[in-house]
Amino acid sequence: MNASASLGRHSAGLSVLDGVAVLVGVVVGVGIFGFPPLVAMHADSGLVYIGLWLAGGLVMLVGALCYAELGSAFPDHGGEYHYLRHAWGERVALLFAWARGSVIQTGAIATVAFIFGEYAQRLLPLGTHGVALWAGLSVLALTALNMLGTHESKRAQLVLSALTLLAVLSMVVAGLFIGGNAEPVAAAEPVGLAPGLLGMGMVFVLLTYGGWNEAAYLSGELRDPGRNMVRVLLIGTLVVTLLYLLANLAFLQIFGLAGLRASGAVGADLMEIVAGPWAAALLSLLICFAALSTLNATVLTGARVYYALGRDVPQLSLLGAWNERGATPVRALLVQGGITLLLVLFGAFSASGVEAMVAYTAPVFWLFMGLTALSLMRLRKRHPHQPRPFRVPLYPLLPLLFALSCLGLFWSSAVYAGLGALLGLVVLAAGLPLLLLRRPVPVAESAD
Repeated sequence: MNASASLGRHSAGLSVLDGVAVLVGVVVGVGIFGFPPLVAMHADSGLVYIGLWLAGGLVMLVGALCYAELGSAFPDHGGEYHYLRHAWGERVALLFAWARGSVIQTGAIATVAFIFGEYAQRLLPLGTHGVALWAGLSVLALTALNMLGTHESKRAQLVLSALTLLAVLSMVVAGLFIGGNAEPVAAAEPVGLAPGLLGMGMVFVLLTYGGWNEAAYLSGELRDPGRNMVRVLLIGTLVVTLLYLLANLAFLQIFGLAGLRASGAVGADLMEIVAGPWAAALLSLLICFAALSTLNATVLTGARVYYALGRDVPQLSLLGAWNERGATPVRALLVQGGITLLLVLFGAFSASGVEAMVAYTAPVFWLFMGLTALSLMRLRKRHPHQPRPFRVPLYPLLPLLFALSCLGLFWSSAVYAGLGALLGLVVLAAGLPLLLLRRPVPVAESAD
């Protein structure tokens, strides 16, 4: 669940190695320190657990291939908004902008804030609701920082990404080569292999792999993208999948499946078992920095969605205000921060804040990702002569498989995720009146 690393204008001519480095840096983030226990709750054996992570790597690769073609054929900073607009029209794109601003992005901010809270609570406990308090404080602090117009530098982002990789590798080495089963762990109780439960396990796995869709933006920067894009995606997917497999093998070796399900801060718990409390505290600190890095970038980019809505919908023009001095959309940041804090409050009274936020965002997220996958096929028909430096291999099989995977994940998350999923879908439906506030503007038949 790492934030997207900006590729600036001077990054043209990326080599395969550069592309792999960017892709790995984008994907590997704080999710590996928060989601494994939730994945374990939806697997009835260690073999199934590892199988879910392997399947996640495969879905990541297929999805990245689809996004790479879209990005190479229709390059635009709007990403999915741009693809959906060209494929399905203005109304679908506007509904996506609403969903991203009210559910997807705010839910993602709250999810990372709760992961930060889990580890900050280990370092400095704040009482019974300490995790939620830390989460809320992080949202307040970073929203205020962005309102001042202070942006993280590219160099700082690279350093924090390196710290994240260091934290993951530390866990792998500690779990596989230093520790063993320090204490016997009770055998895991079977949870069953119901497709819906496995589907929810995949939801958490793919959130950990989150960021692969940023591969769409690499296609315009690579040398010879028609040939090198596949290399970047294959190598990057293999590296990320291998890293996550090693980390999860370490978790299983130290905790067993039952112990993993019971862990609240899996990275810190592993280091404490293997190397003592000081190592756990150091890793917790590294993870906190990584989470704050992700949070800051997500807050920064998320507010631009509200700003775009304010520009596009006259009745919401207040959101379109731009602070020239700080070069930041202050009102949009306030709205985003307010919605996120309400989600943190909702998560505070749930059994798991992270799980509640995933339930809230997942159905809406996978619904629009499925529509984006289908956009690839629709745009090939609508714009057959559009230059495509990169084309998905095995077309139309891979886009169809990815779209079906998204549909399955939408169903699993909507049916099995409980109240949070229902709330997310209700908020999505609340955006339907927005479509009446603006007269649709026909999308040009030729690409912009």
